Amino acid sequence: MAISRSATKRHGLPTVVQLRLTPTLAQAEALAAAVLLCNQAATVVSRLAWQHRTFAVVELHRLAYYEVRGQVAGLGAQAAVRAIARVSGAYANRRATKKRAHIFRPHGAIPYDARLMSWNRDARTVSLWTPTGRVAVPYAGRPEDLKAVDVLPVGEADLICRRGVWLLQVSLTMPKPRTREPVGGFVGVDQGVANLAVTCDGAVLPGPALAGPIGGNGHVRALRERRHRQRRRLQKKGTSAARRVLRRLAGREHRIMTDLNHQISKYVVREAERTGRGIALEDLQGIRGRVRAHRLQRRTLHNWAFAQQTTFTRYKAARAGVAFILVDTAYTS
Repeated sequence: MAISRSATKRHGLPTVVQLRLTPTLAQAEALAAAVLLCNQAATVVSRLAWQHRTFAVVELHRLAYYEVRGQVAGLGAQAAVRAIARVSGAYANRRATKKRAHIFRPHGAIPYDARLMSWNRDARTVSLWTPTGRVAVPYAGRPEDLKAVDVLPVGEADLICRRGVWLLQVSLTMPKPRTREPVGGFVGVDQGVANLAVTCDGAVLPGPALAGPIGGNGHVRALRERRHRQRRRLQKKGTSAARRVLRRLAGREHRIMTDLNHQISKYVVREAERTGRGIALEDLQGIRGRVRAHRLQRRTLHNWAFAQQTTFTRYKAARAGVAFILVDTAYTS
């Protein structure tokens, strides 16, 4: 998000905390104007980048900086710089698959860096740039997140308005612990569709090893199938009430699966740390392109959140100083 790879390697591990902002009505209007303006600027830059096939950030800055400031009234200098960097990043990994210029949603999250925001940790306020001037907005969060913001180096932040609630997702740099030698070998984890994760010790996750409402993998599959049928039924109905229910349900399944992957990765890292072992996961990159599935199975395959589970396990292992490796999938199950 906000910290460069080189900075991460030198100084520590990136982490992200989420703070809740409580702006006044006038401040909320100013933040909303900033969101609209920055996304408009990013779309203008994106169209220029696509038209001239210029995606590298330095060349794109030379091409688009004065153009976007001339087209988008009220856009500050640093806000224009961030919009250009944001466009370059948007094209970095998906340029080959793009058929047209990338359009940024008017109410999408926008990035803030050190020149666009400043912190008053004693007063628990953050000063944010808006087109009408800076606003000092109070923030709140979990005690551990507030403590992290107080003591750790702060990087960039994303400003988000989600269902009328203003959030600031802040990247921080944590001290990087020394990775311990896996004297007891490795905890192997087999990831699958029928069972989300099975460790070499025989623990099936989710299952009795994880506390919570999710009883097991059968429960997960039934839950996702029920959500799919519910969405399909409401979409077919198409009434205003059905669309209202769809908006209320939006993202619920994603949140459930994200929480579940957090629980699985925490369990695996905790076991590896307790037994002095490292963690070995299958390298499943590109598996969707390699596997030929029946059309009735494609939805299940493409909803498989193995990449998220791998990412969570990797960064939690790095925080705990546990060795982490990816191994060839052949003959691992």
